[in-house]
Order: sequence, then structure tokens, then C-alpha cells
Amino acid sequence: MRKLHTPYDGSSKLFTIGLKPLEAGDWIDVDHHLRDHLDEKDRVLARHSHDAFAMEVGTEDAQAEVLEMLIPHLLERYPDQYQLDGNGIAMPQAFRRVRLDDFVPPLLTASQLVQDDLVIMRKGEDGWRLAAACLCFPSSWRLRDKFGKPMHQVHGPVPGFGEGSRNNELINRMFDNLQVPVVRWNWSLYGDDVLYHPEPGNQVKRFGDGDIADRVFFRLERQTLRKLPRSGDIVFAIRIMIDPMEAMESHLEGPQLARTLIDQLEALTPEQLDYKGYTAERHRLIDRLERIAAPVV
Repeated sequence: MRKLHTPYDGSSKLFTIGLKPLEAGDWIDVDHHLRDHLDEKDRVLARHSHDAFAMEVGTEDAQAEVLEMLIPHLLERYPDQYQLDGNGIAMPQAFRRVRLDDFVPPLLTASQLVQDDLVIMRKGEDGWRLAAACLCFPSSWRLRDKFGKPMHQVHGPVPGFGEGSRNNELINRMFDNLQVPVVRWNWSLYGDDVLYHPEPGNQVKRFGDGDIADRVFFRLERQTLRKLPRSGDIVFAIRIMIDPMEAMESHLEGPQLARTLIDQLEALTPEQLDYKGYTAERHRLIDRLERIAAPVV
């Protein structure tokens, strides 16, 4: 558990926007899970292609923009992982090569280079909408349910983010005025470490069968937004990282992190608890965290 990847330390709270400026050089993050995550993307695209990729006609140029921005970023930022190789990109540490001249949508090619899921947002008469996406690692939502819909409908199930809400207005205004890359973190608690998780978030999730929650994983989302210079569309990148709760138990700041997380769980409204799937399990989660916050010596 790296400090950089622990937004549940209080720096990022559930159901808040929490955007921060991001240096362009830090746009896409790559780590030692690159090969495993790309292999899993291959499996998801093979088994769930209609659920993992969608695009509006007319977004091809914007997709090409994403790929054109992504390639030099990867070559410069991660020269050990990415090298130009004729008409493709060689990825020696991931044991693969991605062709750049295949007759496939550019967004699909871009997604096969990185661990992030990639989404293109486009502004129309109803505001910003989800116009294209390669979504292999959803966190309790389905692309087919959101595709082509404006922001207030995409966020409709999220408490405090639906149509007419202040948060929805803030997000649309931020999209309208976006000039520099930004980043935000989101976190959830799941009962497994599966990357492909399209099941709706309001289902009850079981965290093991013990007296306290004994099978808990932090599912972290590193979300970045970056404006495309020609089309004016916005590329929304979502990187998933998963940590078992045992990592918190061995963390030097584990007790402090656990206490902060307890405070956040206790502050959730009934609607927020239901949306996250914690209604029936909050007490078991808090019992587990209390043992980390105040360990027996």
C-alpha cells in the first residue's frame, strides 16, 4: 500500500469531486501490474466485447487524438516499458507488441497500451455525454447503461450528483472550463480483487463469513481528465488499483488510516450506504477497522 495510493487517508472523501491539477507528465501511471492488467483486458474484450467497447460515429478523430497524445507520453515517461518498433509499440516488460496500423478504432488501440480505461466525453445540446469508451474494469456500472447519456444521467444513481444537483452543475462547469489536466481519487470496499466488476453497486457485498469483515479489498480509482486540443472533447482515464485490507494492518500509518476510514463510513447517509452496498455490512467493516485502529498489544 503506497501512500500515493491511499486516498482513504482523508485527502479524498466519498461523494465529493476533489479535483486537483495534474502535471501533464503524470497523466498516465504505469506500474508492475502492467502485463497482468493488459492480459485481463484481453480476456474481458474477448468475452464481453459489446459491454467493454462502444463509440459514436463521428468520434474517430477524437479517438485518434487520444492515441496521438498517448504514444509520445508513454515513450518519454516510461522508456523501459515502451519502444517504437516499426509500425507498432513494443512493450518488452508486458511481453507484447501493439500494432498502430490495424483497422480498429484508435481508442481500442490506445486502451491496449495502458492499464487505464479510456472514455471520451463530448459536449452536446444536453451537456457533456459519454461518446466513446473502452471500459474493461468498471466499478459497479455497465457501459451500455451509460453510453450516449449526458452527465446528469450518467451520475443519476449517485447520491447528490443527479440532475439539478450542485455537484452536477459543478462538474459540467468544470468540464466547460477545463484547461489543464486534473486528477481525482475514488475508493470503495469490495469483497474480492476482481478487476471486471460491472455489477451494480447497490447490491449487498459480503466481506467473508466471520464475525467481522475478514475478506476486504480497497478498490482505488485514479481518475484523470484531459482536454483534447483539436476536437475539444475530454478524455477521462480511469486506473484501477486493488489493495487487500491486510496491507493497512502492516502499514506504518495503519491505525491512523483505519480511524480516518471509520470516520468516513460513519458519516455516510443511508442513501450513500445503499449506493455503495455497505448498509448491511457497515458494522462488520467498522469492527475490522477498529482492530487496526486500536490493535491489541
